[in-house]
Amino acid sequence: MVLEEKVADEVEECSDPHKALRMDPNQQAWSRNERFMKTKILHKNDVSLRLLIEGTNSAFMNTLRRIMLSEVPSMAIDDIVIIENSSIIQDEFLAHRIGLIPLRTDLDTYNLPEDCSCKSEFGCNLCRVSLALEVEAEDHRITVYSGDFKSDNPAIIPVSLKIPLAKLAPEQKIRLEAYARLGKGKDHARWQPVSAVAYKFVPIISVDQNLCDSCGDCVKVCPKNILIKTGNKIEIRNINNCTLCRDCVHACQKDPKAIDVTWDKNSFILNIESTGALTPERILHEALKILNGKLTEFLEKAGKEIEKFKV
Repeated sequence: MVLEEKVADEVEECSDPHKALRMDPNQQAWSRNERFMKTKILHKNDVSLRLLIEGTNSAFMNTLRRIMLSEVPSMAIDDIVIIENSSIIQDEFLAHRIGLIPLRTDLDTYNLPEDCSCKSEFGCNLCRVSLALEVEAEDHRITVYSGDFKSDNPAIIPVSLKIPLAKLAPEQKIRLEAYARLGKGKDHARWQPVSAVAYKFVPIISVDQNLCDSCGDCVKVCPKNILIKTGNKIEIRNINNCTLCRDCVHACQKDPKAIDVTWDKNSFILNIESTGALTPERILHEALKILNGKLTEFLEKAGKEIEKFKV
Protein backbone atom coordinates (compact mmCIF):
# COMPACT_ATOMS: atom_id res chain seq x y z
CA MET A 1 0.00 0.00 0.00
CA VAL A 2 1.37 3.42 -0.94
CA LEU A 3 0.63 6.52 1.07
CA GLU A 4 0.79 9.57 -1.11
CA GLU A 5 1.40 12.62 1.07
CA LYS A 6 1.17 16.19 -0.10
CA VAL A 7 2.66 18.45 2.56
CA ALA A 8 2.92 22.16 1.94
CA ASP A 9 5.04 24.61 3.91
CA GLU A 10 2.13 26.94 4.44
CA VAL A 11 -1.29 25.33 4.65
CA GLU A 12 -4.53 27.23 4.61
CA GLU A 13 -7.59 25.78 6.26
CA CYS A 14 -9.95 24.28 3.71
CA SER A 15 -13.61 23.79 4.66
CA ASP A 16 -14.62 21.69 1.64
CA PRO A 17 -12.89 18.30 1.27
CA HIS A 18 -14.00 17.91 -2.34
CA LYS A 19 -12.55 21.30 -3.19
CA ALA A 20 -9.36 20.42 -1.34
CA LEU A 21 -8.88 17.40 -3.59
CA ARG A 22 -10.04 19.27 -6.72
CA MET A 23 -12.69 16.66 -7.32
CA ASP A 24 -16.16 16.85 -8.74
CA PRO A 25 -18.50 16.29 -5.73
CA ASN A 26 -21.18 14.93 -8.07
CA GLN A 27 -18.94 12.01 -9.00
CA GLN A 28 -18.11 9.05 -6.82
CA ALA A 29 -15.20 10.19 -4.66
CA TRP A 30 -13.18 7.00 -4.57
CA SER A 31 -13.42 3.52 -5.96
CA ARG A 32 -12.91 0.49 -3.74
CA ASN A 33 -10.35 -0.60 -6.30
CA GLU A 34 -8.34 2.60 -5.90
CA ARG A 35 -4.70 1.56 -5.51
CA PHE A 36 -3.36 4.69 -3.86
CA MET A 37 -4.29 6.26 -0.57
CA LYS A 38 -4.41 10.04 -0.85
CA THR A 39 -4.10 12.61 1.89
CA LYS A 40 -4.62 16.34 2.18
CA ILE A 41 -3.79 18.65 5.05
CA LEU A 42 -6.85 20.65 6.07
CA HIS A 43 -5.35 22.40 9.07
CA LYS A 44 -1.94 22.44 10.75
CA ASN A 45 -0.15 24.18 13.60
CA ASP A 46 2.51 23.32 16.17
CA VAL A 47 0.37 20.92 18.22
CA SER A 48 -2.53 19.86 16.01
CA LEU A 49 -3.00 18.37 12.57
CA ARG A 50 -6.17 17.70 10.61
CA LEU A 51 -5.95 15.43 7.58
CA LEU A 52 -8.35 14.35 4.90
CA ILE A 53 -7.58 10.71 4.06
CA GLU A 54 -9.30 8.96 1.16
CA GLY A 55 -9.06 5.50 -0.33
CA THR A 56 -8.97 3.49 2.91
CA ASN A 57 -11.32 2.00 5.50
CA SER A 58 -12.17 2.34 9.18
CA ALA A 59 -10.05 -0.70 10.11
CA PHE A 60 -6.88 1.02 8.92
CA MET A 61 -7.86 4.33 10.53
CA ASN A 62 -8.51 2.69 13.89
CA THR A 63 -5.23 0.80 13.69
CA LEU A 64 -3.39 4.05 13.06
CA ARG A 65 -5.22 5.75 15.93
CA ARG A 66 -4.41 2.98 18.41
CA ILE A 67 -0.73 2.92 17.41
CA MET A 68 -0.45 6.68 18.00
CA LEU A 69 -2.00 6.22 21.43
CA SER A 70 -0.11 3.18 22.60
CA GLU A 71 2.99 2.49 20.50
CA VAL A 72 4.67 5.79 19.59
CA PRO A 73 7.28 6.45 22.31
CA SER A 74 7.78 9.73 24.13
CA MET A 75 9.80 10.98 27.08
CA ALA A 76 8.37 11.12 30.62
CA ILE A 77 9.71 11.11 34.16
CA ASP A 78 9.70 7.55 35.48
CA ASP A 79 11.86 7.56 38.62
CA ILE A 80 11.99 10.20 41.35
CA VAL A 81 14.27 10.44 44.36
CA ILE A 82 12.80 12.88 46.87
CA ILE A 83 15.58 14.21 49.07
CA GLU A 84 13.53 16.75 50.99
CA ASN A 85 9.86 17.68 50.94
CA SER A 86 8.54 19.86 53.74
CA SER A 87 5.46 21.02 51.78
CA ILE A 88 1.95 19.91 52.70
CA ILE A 89 1.78 17.71 49.56
CA GLN A 90 2.66 14.10 50.21
CA ASP A 91 5.56 12.55 48.31
CA GLU A 92 3.27 10.20 46.36
CA PHE A 93 1.00 13.01 45.14
CA LEU A 94 3.97 15.15 44.17
CA ALA A 95 5.57 12.26 42.26
CA HIS A 96 2.30 11.59 40.44
CA ARG A 97 2.03 15.20 39.31
CA ILE A 98 5.63 15.28 38.13
CA GLY A 99 5.25 12.03 36.22
CA LEU A 100 2.43 13.50 34.11
CA ILE A 101 4.43 16.54 32.94
CA PRO A 102 4.84 16.31 29.13
CA LEU A 103 8.52 16.52 28.16
CA ARG A 104 9.94 17.49 24.80
CA THR A 105 11.21 14.32 23.16
CA ASP A 106 14.19 13.58 20.94
CA LEU A 107 13.63 10.20 19.29
CA ASP A 108 16.79 10.53 17.20
CA THR A 109 19.12 10.75 20.21
CA TYR A 110 17.57 8.50 22.86
CA ASN A 111 16.71 4.81 22.83
CA LEU A 112 14.00 2.84 24.54
CA PRO A 113 15.54 1.21 27.65
CA GLU A 114 14.92 -2.27 26.27
CA ASP A 115 16.71 -1.35 23.02
CA CYS A 116 19.65 0.48 24.57
CA SER A 117 23.08 -1.13 24.35
CA CYS A 118 23.83 -0.38 28.02
CA LYS A 119 21.35 -3.08 29.19
CA SER A 120 21.39 -1.45 32.63
CA GLU A 121 18.41 -0.95 34.91
CA PHE A 122 19.90 2.44 35.85
CA GLY A 123 20.19 3.58 32.23
CA CYS A 124 22.85 5.68 30.54
CA ASN A 125 23.10 8.99 28.70
CA LEU A 126 21.57 7.33 25.63
CA CYS A 127 18.37 6.18 27.32
CA ARG A 128 17.92 8.39 30.39
CA VAL A 129 17.82 12.10 31.23
CA SER A 130 18.36 13.52 34.69
CA LEU A 131 16.40 16.52 35.98
CA ALA A 132 16.80 18.28 39.32
CA LEU A 133 14.33 20.38 41.28
CA GLU A 134 15.33 22.51 44.27
CA VAL A 135 12.98 25.27 45.40
CA GLU A 136 12.71 26.94 48.81
CA ALA A 137 10.32 29.60 50.07
CA GLU A 138 12.06 32.16 52.24
CA ASP A 139 9.82 34.89 53.63
CA HIS A 140 6.70 34.58 51.45
CA ARG A 141 4.56 31.92 49.80
CA ILE A 142 5.63 30.75 46.34
CA THR A 143 4.41 28.35 43.67
CA VAL A 144 6.63 25.61 42.30
CA TYR A 145 6.32 25.28 38.53
CA SER A 146 7.50 22.73 35.98
CA GLY A 147 9.88 25.40 34.68
CA ASP A 148 11.87 25.15 37.91
CA PHE A 149 13.34 21.82 36.78
CA LYS A 150 16.97 21.88 35.65
CA SER A 151 17.72 19.28 32.98
CA ASP A 152 21.14 17.90 32.10
CA ASN A 153 19.99 18.08 28.47
CA PRO A 154 18.57 21.51 27.49
CA ALA A 155 16.54 19.82 24.73
CA ILE A 156 14.61 17.63 27.19
CA ILE A 157 12.54 20.07 29.20
CA PRO A 158 8.84 20.38 30.13
CA VAL A 159 6.61 21.35 27.21
CA SER A 160 5.05 24.05 29.37
CA LEU A 161 7.07 25.89 31.99
CA LYS A 162 3.97 27.06 33.85
CA ILE A 163 2.48 23.79 35.14
CA PRO A 164 1.94 24.29 38.90
CA LEU A 165 3.25 21.46 41.06
CA ALA A 166 2.99 22.74 44.63
CA LYS A 167 2.77 25.80 46.83
CA LEU A 168 5.34 26.44 49.51
CA ALA A 169 4.79 28.43 52.67
CA PRO A 170 7.74 30.35 54.19
CA GLU A 171 10.64 28.06 55.17
CA GLN A 172 9.22 25.08 53.23
CA LYS A 173 11.41 23.35 50.65
CA ILE A 174 11.31 20.75 47.89
CA ARG A 175 14.48 19.07 46.70
CA LEU A 176 14.47 16.05 44.42
CA GLU A 177 16.06 14.30 41.47
CA ALA A 178 13.99 12.95 38.58
CA TYR A 179 14.93 10.58 35.78
CA ALA A 180 13.12 10.57 32.46
CA ARG A 181 13.15 7.86 29.82
CA LEU A 182 11.33 6.86 26.67
CA GLY A 183 8.22 4.73 27.08
CA LYS A 184 4.99 3.76 25.38
CA GLY A 185 1.41 4.67 26.14
CA LYS A 186 0.41 1.02 26.45
CA ASP A 187 2.52 0.89 29.63
CA HIS A 188 1.27 4.16 31.15
CA ALA A 189 -0.66 7.21 29.97
CA ARG A 190 2.24 9.54 30.83
CA TRP A 191 4.04 8.22 27.73
CA GLN A 192 1.21 9.00 25.33
CA PRO A 193 2.43 11.63 22.83
CA VAL A 194 -1.13 12.67 21.96
CA SER A 195 -3.73 14.30 24.15
CA ALA A 196 -6.40 13.37 21.61
CA VAL A 197 -6.54 11.49 18.32
CA ALA A 198 -9.81 10.75 16.55
CA TYR A 199 -11.26 10.23 13.10
CA LYS A 200 -14.66 10.52 11.51
CA PHE A 201 -16.24 9.86 8.14
CA VAL A 202 -16.31 12.72 5.65
CA PRO A 203 -19.88 14.09 5.88
CA ILE A 204 -22.12 14.48 2.85
CA ILE A 205 -25.04 16.89 3.27
CA SER A 206 -27.63 17.36 0.55
CA VAL A 207 -30.60 19.74 0.48
CA ASP A 208 -33.40 19.18 -2.05
CA GLN A 209 -34.34 22.75 -2.97
CA ASN A 210 -37.53 21.51 -4.63
CA LEU A 211 -38.81 20.07 -1.33
CA CYS A 212 -37.29 22.63 1.04
CA ASP A 213 -39.53 25.57 1.99
CA SER A 214 -36.71 27.36 3.90
CA CYS A 215 -38.56 27.15 7.21
CA GLY A 216 -35.21 27.28 9.03
CA ASP A 217 -35.92 24.48 11.53
CA CYS A 218 -32.79 22.61 10.49
CA VAL A 219 -30.72 25.77 10.88
CA LYS A 220 -31.89 26.29 14.46
CA VAL A 221 -30.97 22.79 15.68
CA CYS A 222 -27.56 22.49 13.98
CA PRO A 223 -25.03 22.48 16.86
CA LYS A 224 -22.12 23.51 14.62
CA ASN A 225 -23.91 26.25 12.62
CA ILE A 226 -23.18 24.48 9.36
CA LEU A 227 -26.55 25.30 7.82
CA ILE A 228 -27.19 28.94 6.93
CA LYS A 229 -30.47 30.44 5.72
CA THR A 230 -29.88 32.93 2.92
CA GLY A 231 -33.05 34.28 1.40
CA ASN A 232 -35.16 31.34 0.24
CA LYS A 233 -32.33 28.82 0.31
CA ILE A 234 -30.49 26.71 2.88
CA GLU A 235 -26.75 26.78 2.29
CA ILE A 236 -24.03 24.55 3.69
CA ARG A 237 -20.82 26.00 5.12
CA ASN A 238 -17.82 24.47 6.89
CA ILE A 239 -19.04 20.95 6.17
CA ASN A 240 -15.97 19.43 7.87
CA ASN A 241 -17.35 20.57 11.24
CA CYS A 242 -20.41 18.36 10.87
CA THR A 243 -20.66 15.77 13.67
CA LEU A 244 -23.12 13.56 11.73
CA CYS A 245 -25.69 13.97 14.51
CA ARG A 246 -28.53 14.20 11.93
CA ASP A 247 -30.49 16.59 14.14
CA CYS A 248 -31.24 18.64 11.04
CA VAL A 249 -32.84 15.61 9.38
CA HIS A 250 -35.02 14.91 12.42
CA ALA A 251 -36.06 18.59 12.61
CA CYS A 252 -37.27 18.68 9.00
CA GLN A 253 -41.08 18.47 8.87
CA LYS A 254 -41.22 17.42 5.24
CA ASP A 255 -42.07 13.90 4.12
CA PRO A 256 -39.88 12.82 2.42
CA LYS A 257 -37.15 14.83 4.11
CA ALA A 258 -35.79 17.84 2.26
CA ILE A 259 -32.35 17.39 3.84
CA ASP A 260 -30.20 14.30 4.20
CA VAL A 261 -26.90 13.63 5.98
CA THR A 262 -24.76 10.67 4.96
CA TRP A 263 -21.03 9.92 4.80
CA ASP A 264 -18.38 8.47 2.56
CA LYS A 265 -17.29 5.10 3.99
CA ASN A 266 -13.89 5.34 2.31
CA SER A 267 -13.06 8.92 3.31
CA PHE A 268 -12.02 10.14 6.75
CA ILE A 269 -11.00 13.26 8.61
CA LEU A 270 -8.21 12.50 11.08
CA ASN A 271 -7.54 14.89 13.97
CA ILE A 272 -4.25 14.62 15.86
CA GLU A 273 -3.59 16.77 18.94
CA SER A 274 -0.11 16.46 20.39
CA THR A 275 0.87 16.98 24.02
CA GLY A 276 3.83 18.94 22.67
CA ALA A 277 6.31 16.12 23.27
CA LEU A 278 6.48 15.50 19.51
CA THR A 279 5.10 17.37 16.53
CA PRO A 280 1.89 15.91 15.05
CA GLU A 281 3.74 15.14 11.82
CA ARG A 282 6.41 13.17 13.69
CA ILE A 283 3.76 11.24 15.62
CA LEU A 284 2.03 10.27 12.37
CA HIS A 285 5.35 9.35 10.74
CA GLU A 286 6.38 7.15 13.68
CA ALA A 287 2.97 5.46 13.77
CA LEU A 288 3.19 4.57 10.08
CA LYS A 289 6.75 3.31 10.54
CA ILE A 290 5.65 1.10 13.45
CA LEU A 291 2.70 -0.24 11.46
CA ASN A 292 4.95 -1.01 8.50
CA GLY A 293 7.33 -2.87 10.82
CA LYS A 294 4.51 -4.96 12.27
CA LEU A 295 3.21 -5.89 8.81
CA THR A 296 6.71 -6.77 7.61
CA GLU A 297 7.27 -9.00 10.63
CA PHE A 298 3.90 -10.68 10.08
CA LEU A 299 4.67 -11.40 6.43
CA GLU A 300 8.06 -12.86 7.29
CA LYS A 301 6.67 -15.16 9.97
CA ALA A 302 3.67 -16.15 7.88
CA GLY A 303 5.99 -16.93 4.97
CA LYS A 304 8.11 -19.23 7.13
CA GLU A 305 5.03 -21.09 8.35
CA ILE A 306 3.72 -21.50 4.82
CA GLU A 307 7.08 -22.93 3.69
CA LYS A 308 6.72 -25.74 6.25
CA PHE A 309 3.58 -27.01 4.55
CA LYS A 310 4.98 -27.01 1.04
CA VAL A 311 5.63 -30.44 -0.42
